[in-house]
Amino acid sequence: MHYPIQLSDFRSHRTQKERVGLSRIVQLLFENRRATQNSRVIDHRVFIVGSVWVEPHSSAAGSRMLQLIQFFLAQKWKVFFGTAAIKGRHSLDLRSYGVHELTIEPNNSTFDLLIQKIKPTIVLFDRFVMEEQFGWRVAENCPDALRILDSEDLHCLRKTRHEAIKKQIAFTEERLMASEITKREIASIYRCDLSLIISRFEMKLLKETFKIQESLLCHLPFFLTPVSEKRQVNWPSYEDRKHFVFIGNFLHAPNLDAALMLKRELWRRIRPQIPDTQLHIYGAYPNQQIRELHNVKEHFYVHGFTESATDMLEHARVLLAPLRFGAGIKGKLTDAMQCGTPSVTTNIGAEGMCDGTSWSGFIADDWEKFARSAVLLYSQKKVWLQAQQNGTDIINNLFVAEKGHTKFLLRIEESIGNLSKLRSLNFIGQLLHYHTAKSTKYLSKWIEEKKGGSPKN
Repeated sequence: MHYPIQLSDFRSHRTQKERVGLSRIVQLLFENRRATQNSRVIDHRVFIVGSVWVEPHSSAAGSRMLQLIQFFLAQKWKVFFGTAAIKGRHSLDLRSYGVHELTIEPNNSTFDLLIQKIKPTIVLFDRFVMEEQFGWRVAENCPDALRILDSEDLHCLRKTRHEAIKKQIAFTEERLMASEITKREIASIYRCDLSLIISRFEMKLLKETFKIQESLLCHLPFFLTPVSEKRQVNWPSYEDRKHFVFIGNFLHAPNLDAALMLKRELWRRIRPQIPDTQLHIYGAYPNQQIRELHNVKEHFYVHGFTESATDMLEHARVLLAPLRFGAGIKGKLTDAMQCGTPSVTTNIGAEGMCDGTSWSGFIADDWEKFARSAVLLYSQKKVWLQAQQNGTDIINNLFVAEKGHTKFLLRIEESIGNLSKLRSLNFIGQLLHYHTAKSTKYLSKWIEEKKGGSPKN
């Protein structure tokens, strides 16, 4: 199946300088197109090196990974998912989707034997730490495989922001660039042939601050189903919805912090103005600290994991997401928009999501303003309805799955067809493979020997 490139996809929201750079990429992608078409591999074998098992009902990262897996399967490609993690109670059975589930072990040559047998044409690393651990093995044993990094979000951005919050200092780009994890993550991007970046904000940061060439990057947000008029008609009405809600995986530090902010700073400001309303907290893996926030007298309810986030969100009137740090696209906010539920969040919560479009509710970083906005959105039907429509516009304009599928398939096909040329232009990546990957390789081999030695062929 062939998807012609649409230059209009590259023109919107671009400066003249960006368009010139993109023209060079487009020119490169079109070079040797006839040879690419003649030699294109049809039956790709995709090996996903997972950091954890897929849990789409627990986190946005899990939903994102399932979207990618379903995309690969839709192309009739064979998909293998390997991870060293232990399955949790919310883990998906990928075998029911037709995916080959594999257990892999870090610092062990059995991985080499495994990928030699599978012979993947595409290897996708689930976050940069997986590329650090297994990237050199893939490069050695499958040198012709397209190496893709799925960043999920920029970990260095999220963690540097978190450190700033803990130390009560301002976040700056200087601190970001000085961070050790930043150097590791940027190095991983350079070592890969293509990195999937979920947020426009992070695309801009990588290009303008870190000067990474766009041929190594692909802006690929969530693959979401457009909100149809039929679905909108079936949403519960403003009058039929009640209460505030928050949802988030509590293994993710920004969500744990947000729940604490709701308890300590926001609910005491909101509830006195709407005495009958309640706040309901949902999310997988709540720890003791989160469970102890539950207080019936204060109308503050902690429920934990829910199988049906959609049903819960569709019956809530407003989602609250007071995120003080984080990165990427926030799944709780796109989920809310798909359910017709307006939200109040922070600038970090909305970052990279609306691209100049009016937000589906309000954005506020000051807690007094945040609380006032929540009360206004909850109490004023006209304001609420407009916010709901804004959310629909965001989903239907910026997160349509079909557009993302077409773009991603094109980048895969063209990258494979021009792999040697693309790698030759990435000299920094070559240097990092030579030095960084070598050090990682020999450290891994030393650990393996300490554990008992390599397997015999």
